[in-house]
Amino acid sequence: MVYHALMDSRVEGSLLRALAQVAPGSPLRTGLDRILLSGRGALIIIGDGPEVLNICSGGFLLDAAFTPQRLSELAKMDGAIILADDASRIARANVHLVPNPNVQTSETGTRHRTAERVARSLSIPTVTVSESRKEIQVYVGDQMHPLSTASRLLERSNQAIQTLERYRARLDVVSQNLSALEVEDLVTLRDVVEVLQRTEMVVRISTEIDRNLVELGSDGRLVRLQLDELMVGVEDDRRLLIRDYISEDQLFEVDGAMAALTSLDDEALFDDVTLAKALGLGGSTPDLDANIEARGFRLLSKLPRVNEAVVRSAVDRFGTLGRILRATTSELETVEGVGPGRAKALKEGAGRLAESSILERF
Repeated sequence: MVYHALMDSRVEGSLLRALAQVAPGSPLRTGLDRILLSGRGALIIIGDGPEVLNICSGGFLLDAAFTPQRLSELAKMDGAIILADDASRIARANVHLVPNPNVQTSETGTRHRTAERVARSLSIPTVTVSESRKEIQVYVGDQMHPLSTASRLLERSNQAIQTLERYRARLDVVSQNLSALEVEDLVTLRDVVEVLQRTEMVVRISTEIDRNLVELGSDGRLVRLQLDELMVGVEDDRRLLIRDYISEDQLFEVDGAMAALTSLDDEALFDDVTLAKALGLGGSTPDLDANIEARGFRLLSKLPRVNEAVVRSAVDRFGTLGRILRATTSELETVEGVGPGRAKALKEGAGRLAESSILERF
């Protein structure tokens, strides 16, 4: 399975919203399926703003509540059907669309060429039902997405869940190993890069599954429960891991480092040096075998009754995880917001964490 860099967030968000509107079980999808089963085609625009009306010619004003039956009947006419933004009403029917002819299109049929031009020029979700190819396609911006059947999407999602389970199991192993190395102060840059690679792959697989679930709608609720269970703590750990090791002058640019990690393609992600440079780890010429110290954000966040503010104060006071683990209870009490009770909990929790991490490693 190959995973590509994420699309432009604006277009991606619009596409996901459009896919949610045509998910199995939705009134719009029911209407589209009726058109497909009747052997007819259709061109449907989801949006009736001024920019859409400016390219409309002919047809008639309807302004009626949406029902699948009405959509199916109106598709018997050749023109486009204009829906409200939320697909709750049918605004116009039998409309001739005149989009900008200079907008490039890779489609061949008249209906599909018009749909692609409208989507590209107006960024309005456009749906086509092809009577010859027996398929439904959604256009948003430069993206075209053919709709799959619910059974096919479930099969694909279940396969992806199995892949995610294997990657998550491997991530847990390398994360536990890193925790033990952090406690023993034996971490190298290579160890950190490996965990980041595994974490990012888990996130990317989950993103692919999430899109399938948007398209599945209510039919994907059981897969959603599995996905949520597998992803518990993963994204938080990714952010905290970057905070642990990003260089001091970039400490407050964690969001930028997260974006850089997300933007790497698969080849760059698994190039250790490229990944380290992209995140500002190890300087301009990273030495993958160099020892580095964790600040402690990731590991200390796992302690019970120790909140984020306490962890941040402890890191600000001592600088590294090693110094925090070696600190006495009285020294921990000097940390802002840490009284005798929290200092004792922090000391005992850190001790248990160190012991369990070392035992898990061996």
